[in-house]
Amino acid sequence: MPRKSNKKRDDGRIAVQVYIGKTPEGKRKYKTVYGKTQKEADAKADEIRLKIRKGIDVSAANDIFGKWAADWIKIKASEVSKKRCDSYKNAVNHLNRYLEDVQVSKIRTADIQIVITDLSEKNPYTERPTSRGTLQIIKIAANQIFRLAIDNRVIDYNPAPAVRIPADAKSKRRQSLSKEQQQWIVETPHRAQRAAMLMMYAGLRRGELVSLMWGDISLDDKTISVNRAAESVNGKFVIKDSAKTDAGIRRIDIPKKLVDFLKAEYKESVYVCVNTKGQMHSESSWKTMWRSYLNDLNLKYGDFDFLEKTPKSKFDPSGIPFVIPKITPHQLRHTFATLLYLSGVDILNAKEQMGHADIKTTLEIYTHLDSEHKRKSMDKLDEYLNASRVQVK
Repeated sequence: MPRKSNKKRDDGRIAVQVYIGKTPEGKRKYKTVYGKTQKEADAKADEIRLKIRKGIDVSAANDIFGKWAADWIKIKASEVSKKRCDSYKNAVNHLNRYLEDVQVSKIRTADIQIVITDLSEKNPYTERPTSRGTLQIIKIAANQIFRLAIDNRVIDYNPAPAVRIPADAKSKRRQSLSKEQQQWIVETPHRAQRAAMLMMYAGLRRGELVSLMWGDISLDDKTISVNRAAESVNGKFVIKDSAKTDAGIRRIDIPKKLVDFLKAEYKESVYVCVNTKGQMHSESSWKTMWRSYLNDLNLKYGDFDFLEKTPKSKFDPSGIPFVIPKITPHQLRHTFATLLYLSGVDILNAKEQMGHADIKTTLEIYTHLDSEHKRKSMDKLDEYLNASRVQVK
């Protein structure tokens, strides 16, 4: 049966109305589509009807990317730490530079790929290529924003998963501590040593460490139960709702070396790692403690042969140059991951011990370590072959 022809508008286009439902007040709603010909207008109307049958909210067809990005950030703010949320906001800022006013239904993989490719060549804020880690966060943000729009039936296609991170994008991966540096931690008493040992041999994040209580540690079972975490808010650490850190809630099996160390420690407070007053750390007290610790390590293990006189105290008024590599809390956590890898712990157990929400994070670390240590093994083979080479006369 032929379709009814619609009257041409003054601008020459043909309009077709499609029924899309009712308003909350019960009035019928229509969406109007236009075409230069009746056939073109009918095709657009059929496209709208198909979306409706799929459950797509066609009344939101004009929603722009910026609107859904803002909604997503509001949701993430209640689910992740402030630090993580700030990194997501930064990712959204990059995406919005290109896509903020574009209809979310019209964005394709190539549009997001342009964002990633441009940033990999030069970040407009730093004037340097964007690191692989930041590019991955931007891709994650895009993926979850489109996922949110799909869940709300605004679109039925997610263009983000097919985006590729350029192969030559550089990683800002911190190296784990060498065996010598690990001994520095073990052999140097300091207020921060307790924190360093727990990060290196239990893989605790700083936020988990600051809120850790002695009651969470079972030295008999050789375990640590991570039930809470703290985040820095206006310079103070605030314990987060445990329900928001489900991925990090875990029981860590700890080595005998850490057990023996903790047995000898004085339990002066409910919390394991505290400030000089025996209270939970603030951002500033943590930084002061860590700076003091690094200065002790620098004085004890630094090579000062280039100076006329070897310094005897970290309080030397003439100043002491910092000559050892600076050690960060995250580097100690990465050392724990490396120790798990070297001791043969499988990737699923490593994921649980590290408290990773996604096994892809653990896999990325293990893949990097696998590549790194295979290269070292081949270097040893090269050394052996060179040393045992027989000269032919």
